Formats: sequence, C-alpha cells, structure tokens
Amino acid sequence: MNRLFGAKSSGPKPTLNSAISNVDERVSSIDVKLAAINAELTGYQTKLSKMRDGPGKTAIKQKALKVLQRRKMYEGQRDQLQQQVWNMEQAGMMQDNLKNVMTTVDAMKQTNKSLKQQYGKINIDKIERMQDEMADLMDIGNDIQESISRSYDIPEDVDEAELDAELEALGEEVEFENMGVESTPSFMVDEVPQFIDDPPQKTDQVKEAAG
Repeated sequence: MNRLFGAKSSGPKPTLNSAISNVDERVSSIDVKLAAINAELTGYQTKLSKMRDGPGKTAIKQKALKVLQRRKMYEGQRDQLQQQVWNMEQAGMMQDNLKNVMTTVDAMKQTNKSLKQQYGKINIDKIERMQDEMADLMDIGNDIQESISRSYDIPEDVDEAELDAELEALGEEVEFENMGVESTPSFMVDEVPQFIDDPPQKTDQVKEAAG
C-alpha cells in the first residue's frame, strides 16, 4: 500500500494560510510567464504589421498562434488557482468567524457561571426579612417623632365654630369693660408714691383746715 499511495508524512500538516501562500506563489510564476508571452506576441504583431502577405508572414502567424494558445492555457491555470485562493480565503474567514463565535460563547458561559455563583450567595428570604425590619424601624421612628412633638395643654379638637364663639365672647367682654365713666385704674387705688411723705387728705378735712 505504501508503494501505491506513499508513506504517511510525519511532518506538520499544512495550514490554510500556508496553502494560500503556496497557491499565490504559483499564480505569481504564471503571471511572469504570461508577461513574457505577451511581450513575444507584441513582437510578432510588430513584424506582421511590416510584412507583406506571403509564406514568411504566414509562418510568423503560425508561431504567433501557438504562443497565443500557450497564453490561453496559462490564463486558464491562473484563473483556476485564483479561484482556489478565493475559496480558501472564504474558508479562512468562516473559520475565523467560528473562532470568534466560540470565544463569545465561552465568555458567555463563564459569565453565566459567575452570575450563578454570585446570585447563589444571596438569600432572598434574608433580604425580605431585612426589608420588614427596616419598615418596622421606620414606623418606630415615626412614633417617636410624633411623641416628642406632642403639644401640651392645647386641645387638639377645637373646631372653627368654637373659635368664632370664643372670639365673639372676648369682644363683648372688652366692650363691657370700656362702658361707663372713666375711673382710676384699680392698680392705682390706695397706692401712694414713694416720693410723697403724707397720704392725701380727704375733702372734709381740707375744708375744716381752711375754716
């Protein structure tokens, strides 16, 4: 079997990039040959344009025809090789895209695993209990604020009608005090200023002293 198909190569397997490089080199060598053929055809064309019809011109045409056939053969080979390069480049792009997809999938798997580990450490019941405790503490705080801000000796259930009645009563009391003759204020009755030695005499005592 080894005689027919050859022994297995123990060297490194060719990569896609190396295969593309090899084919590109072959295309470059064909381009060199095509350039030489075109130059040869240009020389034949120049000669034929200066010759008259005859056996010599016919012989040159035969040579030019063979060169043209050879050029078409090289052009066909070049087209095939270029198509191979294109196919391999497309395969390489697909391979790169697949690697990118696999990298993205691996990153997403790792992220998903990390999230599961992190969320696994969180106890929802503990969070709910903590929220309930915070709500209870807020209620206690509100009760304390209401308690220390409570008013003293001030009735809280006074309505507007009672307020109007109290104001009207105060107005009548003021009018009653202002009625009648003006008299000495109560705070001045039976009070003697400190700068007077004797108290004021009554009216009858003043008359007797004058008589």
